[in-house]
Amino acid sequence: MPRTRINCPNCRQPIAADLDQLFDVQADPSAKQRFLSGAFNIIQCPNCGYQGNLATPLVYHDPDKELLLTYVPSELGIPRDEQERIIGGLMNQIINTLPMDKRKGYLLNPVSAFTLQGMIERVLEGEGITHEMIQAQQQRMALLRRLANASDESVRADIAHQEENLIDAQFFGILGRLIEAAMSGGDQESAQHLAELQKSLLSSTAYGRELQSQAQEVQSTINELRAMGKDLTREKLLDLIISAASETRLNVLVSLTRPAMDYNFFQLLSDRIDQASGDEKNRLLNLRSQLLEMTQEIDHQIEERVKEIRTVIEALLQAPDLEQAVAEILPAVDEMFMQELQSALQESRKAGDLERSAKLNKIGETIQKAGTPPEMMLIQEYLDAPDETARQKFLDEHSDEINPEFMEMLGNISAQVQQSNEEPEIVKHVVAANRQALRYTMQRNLRSNS
Repeated sequence: MPRTRINCPNCRQPIAADLDQLFDVQADPSAKQRFLSGAFNIIQCPNCGYQGNLATPLVYHDPDKELLLTYVPSELGIPRDEQERIIGGLMNQIINTLPMDKRKGYLLNPVSAFTLQGMIERVLEGEGITHEMIQAQQQRMALLRRLANASDESVRADIAHQEENLIDAQFFGILGRLIEAAMSGGDQESAQHLAELQKSLLSSTAYGRELQSQAQEVQSTINELRAMGKDLTREKLLDLIISAASETRLNVLVSLTRPAMDYNFFQLLSDRIDQASGDEKNRLLNLRSQLLEMTQEIDHQIEERVKEIRTVIEALLQAPDLEQAVAEILPAVDEMFMQELQSALQESRKAGDLERSAKLNKIGETIQKAGTPPEMMLIQEYLDAPDETARQKFLDEHSDEINPEFMEMLGNISAQVQQSNEEPEIVKHVVAANRQALRYTMQRNLRSNS
């Protein structure tokens, strides 16, 4: 989101703010969640302490639902021709990133919302969420605000006890999305405050304790799979699944081992069914049906995620400002995204499309650069130094940047490399670099204390 200068609504002093006016699900799958959370365009004035949402024109676009919404706050008093200019500019950004076959008639008839809440409700209606469901979410949002603003822990506990019927999966989902939005927006203070509230409610409410119990069972299942490691065969996996004592454990096993649940796995299960009888046979038959449904659902979700990723990649290929476009989609970048980006790169190389290959490679480099902490980039540069003399020169030139965070990350890398299967020369190089940096910082500290 672009950073801009505005006047504080309270004291009128100029301040810097992150302005988010365009929510395009086509270009950024996380845009819908960010918009519905309401955690956008929040400003905090360092001069007077004012905090609130910045009123600004907005455009929301979801091509799958052929939904194009606009909103211009009436309190801004913007003349109609200026409104059309602003909204038109945002809509052009959408159209310019759409393939020709996606440019449909709905783009010529955007729906204007009179209020921000009306705009949000229209998006929710597109998701099949009724007015009653919207009201239920508003109740939980209001409760969340009361809890977050409680003067102390005892007051918070009383509120939670009185409204415990509202503290459910939907409530914790809203709280989780707000934490993610605060973190991605760089508001560490709000993220920490909300995370502390979440931790408190997990231990003090009935649904929170249920979530904790499920989380413990999930972790226990993960630990068991890790302990088996390479010894995990299809036969052993089948034993684990058949003996799963809860739906939570079964869901974890299936989601983590989906690749192993292939034709051979189901053949083993069918053999077990043939050997069983009575109630046990019926149980295994039901289990097979359940596993088929679960694996099909996982495969469907993966297919949909791949489609979303491919759409984002195509939008990035057309983006006029790649660094800004990458910054906007960075929260949605995960291992699957990078795998699909690599697949797209391999496909373009195989097809001999050098121009597309270069662009895809540039996208990967930009994502890596944007998602890499400054200390890690500095460490990489340090480790690229070929010998002790070059490393010493680097340390002298970057003395102010060789801080505790740098040393901690370098130490962790050294420890990981020593436990890995890297070539001995690489291990030797990293360990030597770590020791040299340790000597350097110790000598520097001695000089500063003398």
